[in-house]
Order: sequence, then C-alpha cells, then structure tokens
Amino acid sequence: MLTANDPSRKSWINVPANSDFPIQNIPFGVFMANDDHISIGTRIGDTAIDLAAMHQLGYFEGISLPEDVFLQDTINDFITLGKPTVRQVRNRIAEVFDVKNESLQKQADHKEVILFAVEDLQMLMPVFIQDYTDFYSSREHATNVGVMFRGKDNALMPNWLHLPVGYHGRSSSIVVSGENIRRPMGQIMPKDADKPIFSASKRMDFELEMAFITTDGKSLGERINIDEAEDYLFGMVIFNDWSARDLQKWEYVPLGPFLGKNFGSSISPWVVTFDALEPYRTERPAQNNPEPLPYLQCPTNTAYDIKLEVFLQPEGGEENRISESNHKYLYWTLVQQLAHHTVNGCNINAGDMMASGTISGPNPENYGSMLELSWSGTKPLKLSDGSERTFIEDGDTIIMRAYCDNGEQRIGFGEVRSKILPAQ
Repeated sequence: MLTANDPSRKSWINVPANSDFPIQNIPFGVFMANDDHISIGTRIGDTAIDLAAMHQLGYFEGISLPEDVFLQDTINDFITLGKPTVRQVRNRIAEVFDVKNESLQKQADHKEVILFAVEDLQMLMPVFIQDYTDFYSSREHATNVGVMFRGKDNALMPNWLHLPVGYHGRSSSIVVSGENIRRPMGQIMPKDADKPIFSASKRMDFELEMAFITTDGKSLGERINIDEAEDYLFGMVIFNDWSARDLQKWEYVPLGPFLGKNFGSSISPWVVTFDALEPYRTERPAQNNPEPLPYLQCPTNTAYDIKLEVFLQPEGGEENRISESNHKYLYWTLVQQLAHHTVNGCNINAGDMMASGTISGPNPENYGSMLELSWSGTKPLKLSDGSERTFIEDGDTIIMRAYCDNGEQRIGFGEVRSKILPAQ
C-alpha cells in the first residue's frame, strides 16, 4: 500500500508553502555533507535526510536491506532491490517523519546525524547511467521541426505515428544540475556555402524533457510487455538535452545525432518515484489514426500531469520564463517507450535512463526549445532587460522546473540549472 501518499499526512519537519518536497514526495538522491561523507538520502521541505544514518540507527528495522545499501555513491543498488522494497522504505520514512510519530522527533542526538539543511549540501549524480536512450515522443515538437525542415505536407516522417522513435545517446556526458556546459565545437555548413567550416556552435539550444530511470529488466533476448512495463519504472528527473542545432543539421544524415548532442545533458538531482506520481495520472493523447500495433496498445491513464517551465537568465540578470509545457502532451507514453525499446529482446539495467524527447504543447508558449520558440531564429524572444535571443548566448543560464498539483497536493522535482560557457 502507498501509505506514504496519504494527502492528509503532515510532517514534524517544516515544509514551506508550495514546496516541491512535502512528506508525500520522498524522492531519492545522493549528496555530500560538510564533512565530505557521501550518502544516499531523501528530502522533506528544505531538510535533507541521511538514509544511511537512519539505517544504522535502526529506523528501517523489519525491512530486508543490505547493511551498506545507503552507503553507496549512487542509488543503483537500492533500485535493484525492487519496487516492493522501495515502497516499504518510502512508507517507513513517511511514518518516521509523521507529526504524530515521536520515535526520531524526540531524539536530538539522532537528528544531529540524520538531518541536514539542503543549502549546506552538494548534490551529486543520483545514478550511474550505464545506458541512455533519447526518444522523440512529442507530436507537436516533431511536427514543428518537420515543418521547418521539410514543409507542412511532409512534417511527420512515415514511421512517426506507428512507433516511438528513439536513438542511443552518450551517457558519460550527462551531468547533474549546477554543472556548467561548454559551447561545443564542430563542423557547420554555412548558408549558401559549398563546404563546411570548423566553428563553435552558433545555434546553441536547450530541449525541455523528462527522463525515467529503470529497474533491472529481463535477460537479453526477452522483452518487457506493455502490461508489465510499469513494474520496471523506478522514477523520473527533469532532463535538459542540450543541442547544437547547426552541428546537428550538417551531421545527422544518415545516422542521426552525434556531436550536436553528445557534449552534454543536464538532470535534476532528486529522483521522484512513480509511486509518488501515482495521484497525478491522466489520460494520454488519443491514438486512433492510426491505432498502434497490439504490442504498443496501453490503457488511457498512462500519462502524467506534470507542469513544466523553462527560464532563461542572462549573466547578471533576472530569470525570464520563456516556456511552459506539460508532460501529458507526449504522444508516446513511458510504458510504450519501454515496451518498444525491449520488443526486440534488448536488455535494460537498473539506472538506465530514457529521455522523452522535447516536450512541446499545442501553442507557441508551450514550445520546448529555442528552435521552436524563435522559429529557427526568425522570431527573436525579447527579455526583461531589453535584449533579444534567437538561440542561447554565452553566460546564459537555463533553468527548468517541474511539478504536479492536483489541487490537494503539490509534488515537484526541484530544478535543473546550467550556465553556458564559451567554447574552448
């Protein structure tokens, strides 16, 4: 049972109004405290909770956990314990920090080693990402890009409405929020030129995405069926898939993205579990023209109502909200992405990351990239300081935030924030 999700539950830890992290969230992450010790933890309000210390002090008694499971520098080993065990841990954390429970609340010496101010911590990569796949699951985004590149009549490629299009990306260059990204170098084909040049990207872009993290999958050669796919979904993070549009345009035929993508992607540090997201299920977009093949047919309530925002902050300036979208706009759902990914027998591992692709909505304010917001540079965005942007300039910081709010409870992901540095 998801007792941690009880909307009436209150914590004895202070939770600011409109916090992304009420007691009903209980995400998982990895942090380094002031004494340089690394621990797996969770968060309530602005307080981080050291789960290794809780485990050593006996607060998880009765739950079968390895002694060192929270002493690792990633949550991968914890993920491999399976969703039932993770659910027990979330429920126990909610129980211990419930306002009615005094087992830890009255233990000053225990609180001293368990509780930390989030602002005093350095957040680290929460998972070791062995493999990373990027999908292309937003119909609005795929249509917008197709119109720009191929015209309205050929916007969607023939396969797009039949399967979740994806490609394998570079996992080693995924970094956690707060790490800067350097503008990439590569080959660019200037307009009206007959040969490429070597240059720093002039069309630096963000892509507003979410990514899900998997549990251990099946053996190589076996597939995960659509009706069991949710059993292999652990949690989600905000994902900024940085893109160099001019490098990408020249290189992508015939094998797809390469240097225009693999120089960096940024994720938020707290992994929000799908158990926590359960109250925010919603209907997916209709898929009846054409209807997917049977192995991709899934229930209608497999989308999530997650509000998304993008802000651009010039160096020394203020944040400008430039986009607002929603995870529910995705045409291909998470379970369809995973079922298609494994239908050929591809195996997955605990900690594998699968990104949604840019999440754009039906209106211009819902577009999830500068490519769309400026319509390939033809419609500059005006910022509060009077400056304009068609693409991202050196010194600009991109901030993405995501949260769910059903009127009773708000649960969020925090933010992913990165600054663009000049090319080397």
